Amino acid sequence: MNDLERAVEAALFAAEAPMSAEELSRHLGGAEVEAALDALAAHYAGRGVELVMRGTSWHFQTAPDLAYLLRREREDVRRLSRAATEALAIIAYHEPVSRAEIEAIRGVQTAKGTLDVLMEAGWIKVAGRREGPGRPTIYATTPAFLAHFGLESRRDLPGIEELRAAGLLDPVEAIFAGEADEDPDEAPNQQGGA
Repeated sequence: MNDLERAVEAALFAAEAPMSAEELSRHLGGAEVEAALDALAAHYAGRGVELVMRGTSWHFQTAPDLAYLLRREREDVRRLSRAATEALAIIAYHEPVSRAEIEAIRGVQTAKGTLDVLMEAGWIKVAGRREGPGRPTIYATTPAFLAHFGLESRRDLPGIEELRAAGLLDPVEAIFAGEADEDPDEAPNQQGGA
């Protein structure tokens, strides 16, 4: 391991938050750190601690298969409401997106509190304002969203075939198939016979 790799390793280990290659380069006096990051990622691959890139930032994390060893307390799992889950999915797949666009896709109004919950979780952020009437606020996912769901980038989000294979679309498809099977013209005859 050369001196630059050691310096990058030390900087990332001591950092309070993930760092991009540009931030590391500035911190280390303008050094070219990309090769050092790749070498360190390869060095730590398969170990108890891994160097990973989430979005554009690098950080050390416990290997996913060993994370259970470090949990001392039971995590308080905060379940998202259906509205929040739908809004998060829409933002992830369509970002940047405004609240009106989220509502148009969902087909119902979205409470401001729904987006607030996602912002408090650190999974979405205000990404600016859309050019147009009213200049609505637009939302996008954050590196914390990528880290929480174990994604390097939004390109790693599952596609429709993967969702169907996981059984996540079956209930929706069954509902639509049931509606298609019900033909109002074939309603049972209500008249008495004989």
